[in-house]
Parts: sequence; structure tokens; C-alpha cells
Amino acid sequence: MSEQTGGWTTEPAGGQAQDGLDPVWIARTVAVALDEDLGPAPGRDVTTQATIPVGATGTADLVARADGVVAGLVVAGEVLRQVAQRLGLPDPSVEQRVPDGTAVTRGDVLAVLSGPVQVLLVAERTLLNLASRASGVASHTRRWAQALVGTGAQVLDTRKTTPGLRALEKYAVRRGGGTNKRMGLYDVAMVKDNHVVAAGSVAAAVAAVRSRFPDVAIQVEADTLDQALEAVAAGARFLLLDNMSTELMARVVAAVRAGEATTGRVEIEATGNLTLDRAREVAATGVDYLSVGGLTHSSPILDLALDLRG
Repeated sequence: MSEQTGGWTTEPAGGQAQDGLDPVWIARTVAVALDEDLGPAPGRDVTTQATIPVGATGTADLVARADGVVAGLVVAGEVLRQVAQRLGLPDPSVEQRVPDGTAVTRGDVLAVLSGPVQVLLVAERTLLNLASRASGVASHTRRWAQALVGTGAQVLDTRKTTPGLRALEKYAVRRGGGTNKRMGLYDVAMVKDNHVVAAGSVAAAVAAVRSRFPDVAIQVEADTLDQALEAVAAGARFLLLDNMSTELMARVVAAVRAGEATTGRVEIEATGNLTLDRAREVAATGVDYLSVGGLTHSSPILDLALDLRG
């Protein structure tokens, strides 16, 4: 089950959603990816269709070529189904050996695919592109989640995602043990420096959001102690402490916490200039969250392969 926290969806670390991805989104994304490889539907794979007889059947293993955390295996069945439909061939079967979110080692078999060889080979790259990308994000996220164990702080993702793959990458963050921040510009208001300049002040920006969109949570970015206190005074109950030194962050957190008897609970996020070797140091300031854009914009893929059995 998921719970709503501060305007975004959180799933418990280590928890496994029923699938975690909207089937409609999966189908649409797979269709676009296949069009890239095959051309407009039904498309063609000139190499596979020339060298593999239509009636040939076989089995292939989806294998980890490196240690990491897997995610995105849930798309395999849809990739195979759509390829089979395009080729007019039967759907292959998928035996998923491990659930998304599992830590694996090099050589582990993640899934076994059986069916028409043409379908298996045509689907190979699209399946691997999606699963390898998601697994890379999950693996990177797991390192941050493990670094924060026992601190009380959680690692968040951001909107710095691959266009068209945000749902997959944020799903991968959850499978890696992280927490999703806002999904887009529509679900949470984030008042940053340019908004303050345009509105005239933090208070004016917060008031404008509350007037126009009273149903959304409001977050305010602060670079200094004065800005943080101004934001709280304006009614913000979620602060982003942007690119602050550890010492300044600790002072800001202490000052905000000191006023919570009057203001009520204020959630505080550290963002900018965060690295794994600083994770526990930053968490020790008392922030609730560490926001790490690199989870999605800088994670290398986890090397996965599809090996056809001889």
C-alpha cells in the first residue's frame, strides 16, 4: 500500500506494489519504443526476419551482467506481447524469477522467456533498454537508501527525468528504496527564486498559489536562514534548503524546529550539492529528506542481457 506524504506518493522501503506502473502507460511507452526500432507498426526487423524461420521456437534467459537492484522487469510481458502482435505470432511466456526491487549478482537469471524466436529477438533491445535503465536507477537509489539507514531521513527523486520515461524512473526509485517527490508541475507547488521575483515576495507567491490552487501542497525554496524563516512566516510548511553548507543547514533546521510549537510541523528537505559521502552528515542536521536529482539524471544502466539457449 502507498501513503500520501507532503504531496507525493511514498511506498515503504522494501515493499512491493502489485505492479506499480499503469498498464496503459506501459502499453503506450512500449509502442513508441518499438516504433523507434521497427518503424511504424507493424514494422520490421530485417536481420531477424531474414535469418530466423517463422516457425522456430526457443527459450532465452534474461541475465544480470553486473551486481545491482533490478527494476522494470514488469514491462517484459508487454514488450513481447506487442512484438508478437506485430509479427502475427503467438505470445511468448515469461517466467519472472525475481521481483522488481531484488538485489542480484552477476550471472543471476532474472526471467526465462519462451516462444517464437523471432519475437524474442525482435523484442530483445526494447526490453533491455527499459529494464536496464530502470535497474540502473534502482541500483543507484538503493545505495542512497542504505547510506541513510537509521538517520530518519529519506532520499527523494526530482523531475530531472528522461522525457517520456518519468513513470518508469520514479517506479525504479521506489523499487530501490527511495521516495517519489512531486510527479510533475500539476500536483505540488514549488516556489523558487524566479517565482518570488515575479510575484514580488515569498509571501505574495505563497498567497497567489493558495488563492488559485487551494488543493495543492506548497513548497518554498530557501538559500538563507532569513529566506527560510520568511517562508515559514508566509505559511509554508515545506522548505527546500538549497545548496547550503552543512553548518548553515543545521542552523536553519534548529531555528525552524524552535518555532514549530507555534507554526506546527515543517517538513525540511536538503537539495543541491549532495553526494553519497555527505549523506549521513546532511541527515544529521535534522532534515527529513535529501533530494537527489542524480538518481534519475545520472544513473548508469545496470548491464542486463538476453541469452538465447542453444
